[in-house]
Amino acid sequence: MDKKNSHLTGIILSAGLSGRMNAFKPLLKLDNGKTFIQTIVEKLSNVCDEIVVVTGLNKNEIEESLTSAEQIKKVKFVFNENYKSGMFTSLQAGLKGANSSWYLYHFVDQPSLPLSFYSDFIQQIDDQFNWIQPTHNSKKGHPILFDNYVKKLILKSSKNKTLRDVAYDKSINKKFWECDTEIIFQDIDTQNDFINL
Repeated sequence: MDKKNSHLTGIILSAGLSGRMNAFKPLLKLDNGKTFIQTIVEKLSNVCDEIVVVTGLNKNEIEESLTSAEQIKKVKFVFNENYKSGMFTSLQAGLKGANSSWYLYHFVDQPSLPLSFYSDFIQQIDDQFNWIQPTHNSKKGHPILFDNYVKKLILKSSKNKTLRDVAYDKSINKKFWECDTEIIFQDIDTQNDFINL
């Protein structure tokens, strides 16, 4: 695929309840004073043509927090009214509101990936594949790139499914990209995780 002519949409899920954190993850602040969601949006704006931020809980606060973020003109908000039903419903909601060649599916609790990671990651886009996932020491991580074929599989799946269920479909041609950072495993679910960050 000619990457210059491809269209890439970032999908950031920020609709969850953050139950184990006892704080709302998208709006937690890093040492630089920026929130998780601001940090990720600013990085993705360098590699994505548009960014869909899926909201649920605290919808207004998230939207307000991004009004001054760099490249905000690329951001589109999608409210998932079923956000209490789980992450997969938020992914489906975000995809319904996007139309691209490829999608970069991103968790909101991975704010530490360097910009160089994203630049290198999108260079892996290849029309021979439907799904591109980073690995480190052969262990799979996130975020994930997938194309319109996978999007259709996700949208026709039951809301009770997960992306892992979709990934089992043998018709999906996958590429695994060995990268040089362990941050692809970042998962900030508890206060201890945040303190360690």
